[in-house]
Amino acid sequence: MSATVPAPLLQVRDLVVRYGQVEALHGVSLDVFSGEIVALIGSNGAGKSTTLRAISGMVPVEGGTIVFDGSDLTNLPSHQIVRHGLAHIPEGRQIFGDQSVFDNLLLGGVSRRRGEARELAERELRRFPVLLERRGQRAGTLSGGEQQMLAISRGLMSRPKMLLMDEPSMGLAPLLVRQVAQTILDLNAAGVTVLLVEQMASMALAVADRAYVVQNGEIRLQGRSREVANNPEVVRAYLGGAVAQV
Repeated sequence: MSATVPAPLLQVRDLVVRYGQVEALHGVSLDVFSGEIVALIGSNGAGKSTTLRAISGMVPVEGGTIVFDGSDLTNLPSHQIVRHGLAHIPEGRQIFGDQSVFDNLLLGGVSRRRGEARELAERELRRFPVLLERRGQRAGTLSGGEQQMLAISRGLMSRPKMLLMDEPSMGLAPLLVRQVAQTILDLNAAGVTVLLVEQMASMALAVADRAYVVQNGEIRLQGRSREVANNPEVVRAYLGGAVAQV
């Protein structure tokens, strides 16, 4: 008797997105199962970030479906999608620079009762001790790495089942990239499923269980991270000719 295959936590089918007259996604389909880290890699403009933005309700979907944890989220408003347990940490951090670190966290917990939001914010400050030290500091004065920690913690304020992470290594020094990679692994070990968009393909493939390669708005390749990392086309186009250590 064969084992029952679990349904994906996130199921995206035939996703079509347009920006004006330009079709950015041409029928993208992907699955993410509970407990996984799944990477989307590809060049600039391939459609990686657009895929995340469509899933989280930031851009309208013209065709296809997005089902998360059994609920159809296609074209729901972003604030409703967050309540379903899906949080998006956008490209470029997008923190509120004039607000304090603590107030940025509270804004991430806007869907929670005030007392609960404050409790969650205190927990997130303990996740990254450097944020605890800077809790009253204006977020715009933090370093790039500290801002990325704040963006991650703010995304976790909704206590999501799944994180959509868009280019978390952008603009960071190699040491901080390694710290972000370890943070992703730690979050996943704590039970958070992750869909990771990352131009630094070597980092993404090193932390992910599976990967999809996006090219010109389409999925061109998918598989276990080790398989993708050893694909000659991926090595040549995204890994600088060196196989990623997966």
